[in-house]
Amino acid sequence: MTRIGYARVSTREQNDDSQLDELAAAGCGKIFKDKASGKLARRPEWDACLEYLRPGDTLVITRLSRAARSLRNLLEVTDQLRERGIDLIVLKQQIDTTSPTGRLVFHILAAIDEFQRELIVEGTHEGLAAARARGRKGGRPVKMTPEKTAVARQMYDEQVQDGGQPGVWRSRYTVEQIAGVLGVSPSAVYRAFAREKAA
Repeated sequence: MTRIGYARVSTREQNDDSQLDELAAAGCGKIFKDKASGKLARRPEWDACLEYLRPGDTLVITRLSRAARSLRNLLEVTDQLRERGIDLIVLKQQIDTTSPTGRLVFHILAAIDEFQRELIVEGTHEGLAAARARGRKGGRPVKMTPEKTAVARQMYDEQVQDGGQPGVWRSRYTVEQIAGVLGVSPSAVYRAFAREKAA
């Protein structure tokens, strides 16, 4: 069984020496590393790492956030690795899918993620129904509240592979879809994101 490491740092960080040291200490014979400036930045070394891995190998990272853009993305990556016969070890969170306990952790994470999504959708629909019951329907769309902005950001940041192409990601929901769920106009969502960025 070969252990392959992956490290990622942002441009704001000084260096990736600590990650590389930890991965080497964990027995990684080969280590891929990216320097990415943002959540949606391209990660060519991550793509190369996934292509390099073979059945029976183990991917080692220091933290969950080094490999995944979101919890859902993490679960998708883990599913892909499992289908290919590749295990995952996360050093800081002490997760190891080579063990029954480690696999159980990911089942629990998947259940929590699905529960959170259901709560967001249910809460949004209940809020919209309450607003309609108070006569808020038709006319100018309801403005974006901080709560709606948070939901919009979470939905927009949820990433899926674009057309199944490795390394190519897109938002699971379009701005138009998000606006429809929240009962606002697409331009209201764009303005909320602009305010968020400016802040």
